[in-house]
Amino acid sequence: MKTISPKDLNNLQLQTILQTAIAPRPIALASTVDKDGKVNLSPFSFFNLFSSNPPVVIFSPARRVRDNTTKHTLQNVLEVPEVVIGIVNYKIVQQISLASTEYEKGVNEFVKSGLTMKDADLVHPKLIEECPVNLECRVLEVKHLGTEGGAGNLVICEIVKIHVREEYLNAEGNLDQKKLDLVARLGGNWYSRNNEDNLFEVPKPLVTKGIGFDRLPDEIKYSKVFTGNDLGMLANTEELPVGIYSGDEKIHSEAQKLLLQNKIEEAWKILAS
Repeated sequence: MKTISPKDLNNLQLQTILQTAIAPRPIALASTVDKDGKVNLSPFSFFNLFSSNPPVVIFSPARRVRDNTTKHTLQNVLEVPEVVIGIVNYKIVQQISLASTEYEKGVNEFVKSGLTMKDADLVHPKLIEECPVNLECRVLEVKHLGTEGGAGNLVICEIVKIHVREEYLNAEGNLDQKKLDLVARLGGNWYSRNNEDNLFEVPKPLVTKGIGFDRLPDEIKYSKVFTGNDLGMLANTEELPVGIYSGDEKIHSEAQKLLLQNKIEEAWKILAS
């Protein structure tokens, strides 16, 4: 395994490896205003949810690696501690990329990117009408992590109002993960798309307690067929089925086909027969 000390890399090299490895990252499209009311819009992939009660999200407009300058978004939230965060999906990803252009201060990125401004209810920054979800936020704190290029500035925000476009709801009135078609940031120019073709479910072991890898029969645990994912699914069963376990690779292959269909009980029945 190759090991790397961050101190042995320059800022650009370190940024590249981290942004490629720590991915995918959700994108915050941050709408802000300065003290004179001038509008700014910019996307940030250093962003996530950190609390639901109180509802808190954090995004980080980092200092530019190349020249150590700061972004208009950071300057704005220090002047007017409010922000609207739009959630980004595939339908508008090219417009979001355009909004990341480093226009001069005072240029309205809504106009440049073709996105639509809409008045918010509780804060001064504008909603982004095309975003599937808008979060009206008040800035609780801005925590500066350093003074050199690449240093983050954590903008800690409390959500005070949520706006959801109704076409992204399911029959129960909840956000539909498949309809959202969210995009996320990877390294370099790469993005990922989270649509129906690549979404999958993994049952959380919250109510039940899986038997774990240690209790899997050796014939299964040391199989040349099963992957770590396969064994993880089998080990998430609450009770080890009674039976005689075979090391037959044909049987394991048949069970694996069922696991790929998320049919864990059926796979165990084959393995324990």
